[in-house]
Parts: sequence; structure tokens; C-alpha cells
Amino acid sequence: MRVQQRPIRAMSMWVRRQPPKVKAFLGVVSGMAALVLLRFIVNDHDNLFVAAEAVHSIGITVLIYKLIKEKTCAGLSLKSQELTAIFLAVRLYCSFVMEYDIHTLLDLATLATTLWVIYMIRFKLKSSYMEDKDNFALYYVLVPCAALALFIHPSTSHNLVNRIFWAFCVYLEAVSVLPQLRVMQNTKIVEPFTAHYVFALGVARFLSCAHWVLQVLDSRGHLLVALGYGLWPSMVLISEIVQTFILADFCYYYIKSVFGGQLVLRLPSGVV
Repeated sequence: MRVQQRPIRAMSMWVRRQPPKVKAFLGVVSGMAALVLLRFIVNDHDNLFVAAEAVHSIGITVLIYKLIKEKTCAGLSLKSQELTAIFLAVRLYCSFVMEYDIHTLLDLATLATTLWVIYMIRFKLKSSYMEDKDNFALYYVLVPCAALALFIHPSTSHNLVNRIFWAFCVYLEAVSVLPQLRVMQNTKIVEPFTAHYVFALGVARFLSCAHWVLQVLDSRGHLLVALGYGLWPSMVLISEIVQTFILADFCYYYIKSVFGGQLVLRLPSGVV
């Protein structure tokens, strides 16, 4: 095991010594390499979206286990869960009035679970909630997302209010994890179940992003045209990419910690 860990440790140390621009370049190259690999090994790229939903469900299951068995919500961000509930509720409404399908049922199940998590943090496990660490102001993301949705939204034949709501939930989903990252930044130490949950979010969002990117490539850009005209198609793709890169740094340290045999993830300053 030690022999296998040495190359990984050496590579990790080399990456850490690189300047931010080199790290960003390496991250982009790694992401592109992963997309190329997925394009060749996954025949139906819609399966990536299903895989993203499955990984997200695994993350939620880990979160439920933590709250029920460990009886603590330490390290979890209530505000991040509240943002998740908001964008899911808005997306659920839009699904009912715009495009009712199987994803509507998935969103309904996820919203119910998220509301239960919020209830547990607010009432049942309130004594273990790190309110002083969960200090991200929600208006930092709610106001910009709402303003952006007013100006850049789908150009479909649906009601204008519904189109604005749909854009709002797309933008909010992209940044809903920021309060959770702030909690981890403040504590510097992330216990295993919280780390597993956030890593699952990162993997799910990468798979979802890969699904959209590969669909655009396969359709030679026609998918963007199908989404409408103006800036909206590009903003959908950018939102998917943003929410992937937001969690990329954390996922790197999570993998490094797992290979190093550490149960508790310790984050250097400025990671998230």
C-alpha cells in the first residue's frame, strides 16, 4: 500500500507547489480529459444525467444516516439546505406548469428529503448546529440570481413569470452549495459523513455538466439553439460549469485524503 501511495503523494505535492494559474490549467485539462473519456465509454449520454441523480441520491442517503445515527448536524449548513429547498420548490412549480416528466417526481422526493433535513437541523438537532460558522448571507446569492433571471431567461412560449422562475432556479442551483463551503472553510476540519455528502454533490454536478456538454457536442451546437435565442442557452451551460468548478477544489482534497487513509478531512486555508 505504501508503494502505491508514494506516486500519488509525490504528484499531490507537485500540484500543491504550482502557482494558481498552473493549478487552474491542470484542472481544465483534467476536466477535458474526463469528458473525452466519458464520450467514448458511455454510449447514451442521457445515462450521465441518470447517474448524476443516482449519485446525488447516495449523497442524500449519507446525510440522512448522519442525522439519524450520529444524531448531530455539526458541520452542515442550514442555509445551504434552505437554498436547495428554494430552488427545488421553484423548479418543481416550473415542472408542473411547463414540462411535467419523471424528473418532476425526482425533484419532489428530493425536496421532501431536504425539508426533513431542515426540520432536523432547526428543531431536533439544534444544539449541535454550528450557527456561528454558518454565517454566509443568503442575499449574496438570492438577489444576484433574481436580478439575473429578470434579464436572462428562456425565450419560449411559456408565461413570462414562469420563464423567469425557471432561470432563477437554474442560477440558484449553481451557487446553492456556497454556504456549505463557507462552513467548511470556517471549521477547517470536515468529518467523514459531511465530506462524503459534499463529494457526492461534486460528482453528481460533474456528471450533470458532462451530460450537457456532451449533448451540445453531439448535436453540433443545435441543442443550444433548441433552448432558445439570446444569452439564455449559454447561461445554462455556464451555470452547469460553474457549479462543477465550485466543488472541484474540495473534491481534490477529498480524494487526496481518502488515498492518504485519513478519516477526517483537513482543509488548508483558502481551499474553499
